[in-house]
Amino acid sequence: MEGKRHTAFDLLEAVIIAVILAAGIRFFLFEPFVIPSASMEPTLIPGDRVMVNKLVYRLGTPKTGDIVVFRYPLDPRTIYIKRLVAVGGQTVEWKKGQLFVNGKKVREDYLPHNPGEGPDFGPVTVPPGTYFMMGDNRSNSQDSRVWGAVPRQNIVGKAQILFWPPQRMRVVR
Repeated sequence: MEGKRHTAFDLLEAVIIAVILAAGIRFFLFEPFVIPSASMEPTLIPGDRVMVNKLVYRLGTPKTGDIVVFRYPLDPRTIYIKRLVAVGGQTVEWKKGQLFVNGKKVREDYLPHNPGEGPDFGPVTVPPGTYFMMGDNRSNSQDSRVWGAVPRQNIVGKAQILFWPPQRMRVVR
């Protein structure tokens, strides 16, 4: 009887350790995220699953061009994913289907040749400590043009690997 009790406690201990490790990894390091809408097409499409690196922005700062997962500024319970196009202090303008930061046209090789014009926007200066986000599907994206810049504390992490579906698996850029 003593041997069975010892085995049961060993198994219970292993399960508890595994749960603690999995929770720690998910809370502090990496978390999967499902793309909910078409706002990031063609880079990411609805149903794609990406792995979000939560550690990268604890050790450094977000950079323009990153695809960032963040808490929606108007309802922090909702999680969004968009591309960071400008940081605090920079001026952003969307004019005739082109992005301008600080008056200079931004080269966006990750977008299709015609990302969709939509209405012109700006110029606006991004407040310090915040980030201006835009979906890659510029004519079909609710983004910082609508609800403003994202505060630093709302940033969850950087989308780094598209892991599902398998035929689309790749590093996210």
